[in-house]
Amino acid sequence: MYVDGEYVRSDITEDQDGIYSYVDVELIDYSTCEPVADVYIDFWRCNATGVYSGVVAGGNGNQNDESNLDKTFLRGIQATNSKGYAQFETIFPGHYTSRANHIHIIAHGDGTVFSNGTFKTSSDRHVGQLFFDQSLITVVENTSPYTSNIQQLTENEDDSILVNTVSGTNGVDPILEYVYLGNSISDGLLLWGSMGIDLSASYTVSSAATLTEDGGVENGNSGGGNAPGGGGPGGGGPP
Repeated sequence: MYVDGEYVRSDITEDQDGIYSYVDVELIDYSTCEPVADVYIDFWRCNATGVYSGVVAGGNGNQNDESNLDKTFLRGIQATNSKGYAQFETIFPGHYTSRANHIHIIAHGDGTVFSNGTFKTSSDRHVGQLFFDQSLITVVENTSPYTSNIQQLTENEDDSILVNTVSGTNGVDPILEYVYLGNSISDGLLLWGSMGIDLSASYTVSSAATLTEDGGVENGNSGGGNAPGGGGPGGGGPP
């Protein structure tokens, strides 16, 4: 569920409990295999119990809680550096019905950073998702607060978006690499991965809501923010 107008920031955790995760994402030009600098990565995921901030919808926590429109946890934007990297501090995402644990990404070609730190653009160059090793998911889901998530867990092999992503012929591998930051999962994770993007591509992504200076505003005809997938690692499937 995409929300446009979010904050440019690297730490997107806010008050959310979960396994600390430092995520390092690299963008590579699909045609030249060179790093892509100065592209803004829109990065979001659900919390440990499978709820997204910024939207009010059936299946997303309490659909009568209008205050969730104004919340911004686990959403943020970062520009890639000269070597094509962008980093985020966050928590490992939980799950919700019919979807395996995953991260959403949109790469924006350009845009405007406003004085309050929010970002606006109409240039969408890549739409994709990142996933996790199933054995890592199992470890995380057996820790608190993930154990309080009562929604049915969907494993990687049963997630249609992941299956469609890896079944193509372009060698897509959307699974992030990882290491523990200490001796156990409770010490946190370092995760990293590369994504190939086509800089000539252009997508129109409909947002579920927009973050304004007065808070979140629902976009009634968005359809939940679905968009076509992009090419390269992490591409494919709607947000």
